[in-house]
Amino acid sequence: MKHAGADALDRLEPILDEIRRLGGLKEKKRGAFYRGASGFLHFHEDPAGFFADLKVGGDFVRFPINSKPQTQTFLRRARAALNSVKSGPR
Repeated sequence: MKHAGADALDRLEPILDEIRRLGGLKEKKRGAFYRGASGFLHFHEDPAGFFADLKVGGDFVRFPINSKPQTQTFLRRARAALNSVKSGPR
C-alpha cells in the first residue's frame, strides 16, 4: 500500500482541513502530520480505497476513510488520540 499521492490528497482535502483545525500538529509534508518530532498521521491509497494511519497509544492504527461513517469514526479517534497526547500520562 503506497502513501497517498497528490491526486489522492486532493480528494482527501476536506479531511486534511479537519485535521489542520485540530491544532497541535505540524504538517511537514502535505498529508503527513507530526506531533513534535514524531509522526502522528499519514495517508495511504490502494485499489481498496483510502486509509489513514493514526498513532494511537504509540502504534499506528489503520483506518479506512472511504465513506462518511468511516471518516467520522476516524476523525473522532484522531481527536481522542491528540487529546490523550496533549494531556499526557495520568
